[in-house]
Amino acid sequence: MSASAMVGRREFIKTGAAIGGGLSVSLYAPIPDGPGSALAAEENAATVNAFVRIGTDESVTVIAAHSEMGQGVYTSLPMLLNEELQADWSKIRVEAAPVDKVYNHPVFGMQMTGGSTTSPAEWERYRKMGATARVVLVEAAATKWGVEASSCKVEKGVVIHTATGKRASYGSLASAAAKLTPPADVPLKNPKDFTLVGTPTRRLDTPSKTNGTAQFGLDVILPGMLTAVVARPPVFGAKVAKLDATAALKVPGVKAVEQVPSGVAVIATHFWPAKLGREKLVIDWDLGPNAGLSTEKMLRDFAETAMKPGAIAKKTGDPEATLKTAAKTVTAEYDVPYLAHAMMEPLNCVVDLRADSCEIWTGTQFETVDRASAAQVAGLPPEKVQIHTMLLGGGFGRRANPNSDFVVEAVHVAKAAKAPVKVVWTREDDMRGGWYRPMWHDRFVAGLDANGDPIAWTHTIVGQSIMQGTLFEGFAIKAECLTDFARCRASTIGDDVGRHGRAQLAVALVNILNGTLALIATGKIEVDVGPLATLFGQKALEQ
Repeated sequence: MSASAMVGRREFIKTGAAIGGGLSVSLYAPIPDGPGSALAAEENAATVNAFVRIGTDESVTVIAAHSEMGQGVYTSLPMLLNEELQADWSKIRVEAAPVDKVYNHPVFGMQMTGGSTTSPAEWERYRKMGATARVVLVEAAATKWGVEASSCKVEKGVVIHTATGKRASYGSLASAAAKLTPPADVPLKNPKDFTLVGTPTRRLDTPSKTNGTAQFGLDVILPGMLTAVVARPPVFGAKVAKLDATAALKVPGVKAVEQVPSGVAVIATHFWPAKLGREKLVIDWDLGPNAGLSTEKMLRDFAETAMKPGAIAKKTGDPEATLKTAAKTVTAEYDVPYLAHAMMEPLNCVVDLRADSCEIWTGTQFETVDRASAAQVAGLPPEKVQIHTMLLGGGFGRRANPNSDFVVEAVHVAKAAKAPVKVVWTREDDMRGGWYRPMWHDRFVAGLDANGDPIAWTHTIVGQSIMQGTLFEGFAIKAECLTDFARCRASTIGDDVGRHGRAQLAVALVNILNGTLALIATGKIEVDVGPLATLFGQKALEQ
């Protein structure tokens, strides 16, 4: 990919401003400002707000507040918006949002994607954005013609005066509409009147993904960019005790070998010399306290823990006493191993670190946290850090972890490289890199009577915390074990056994919300259910 194609967002904005005019609308907040904004007023004077831009060339650009990783939100979000906007679907484009609070998840309060929440969470917001844009476009046409807005209708991106047949395209009205004050609230269609939502619709990102023009993190190329791979320890928590980089530095193309907190970075002109250089490193590792940790040991620990008392999720009757009277007892134990997320596109991150700014290109599910983490490492205020969210070749929660490990690592490497750098994880790195889906142990005990019918059963679950030690620990509900099983022992939420267990945070948040709903229902806690009603619907909460 060419450098101009890589920095396409910035150049696209300048081009859009040059062709003159346009309209952008947001429902809840003003235009993001600062250098990281795709809609900054200084770059597009016709911008009104943050979510949909209508150009004088008739293009309609939907600003996606969530990451596209194959789940289809780059089509579902435009569908929601255009259901109300009623533009020509063939003119719709999608652009990833910059990092700004205006794009925060309506429920979780941060910019993120996960837990299958994008479409339900944005069900109302994106429709209102489309309706708001349509209203000001119609108002602009009515003002131009000296008629009432109520006498006009919209068809495929064209405003039509019903009585006279006068017509004006959205693109021709965009500049005038951008000067109008959007209404504070707009009525939305009755679902029975939907013409786009609920219909089979071709995905907007399919053509670019099939012809090779789609831009993922691995496609990013910057002028003067170097590429790095990192030798990470064979045991979590291990440190470099001794390093010999002599042979690595002799590999043609290798520019430097630098220690970073996560291991040893080999920085080269391209990926292949970096990889070959890493293979030449001689590293003695101090394996630390986890040197003796093994899957077998953890399985034994989990099984032993299952035999101990734990938090009770639900108890009906006295299963322990009933089991003692059973004619036959059946015990079954099951183990679910650690699972790597195994994304099709391995982790990668490009960082251009300057004295007063930091620009990042990566596929991420966690923009707010990643920017804050990168800013801390770079020694910059968060507003000086830009993140360009590229298409993700899969995510599954691996690209949303509280330590922002692959982003933080890349910023450290960029500090050492003193040049723009792309840090690439190989498939092997990705599989061994941690943040796995947690391991679980389940133990069932059932009591049968003389006829073989069940009279009692218990279900004990042992797992790991994905919350403790993270900024999400406050969400954890440690006094309850949130399942419908007869009994749940050990640490499904409360205890942390290690770094491996803190994975899939986006899904975890939804699980915690579900658990919160359960506690609300039993009267154990009181919370403001407004955001929950937004996500799940008031009727669901009442049920």
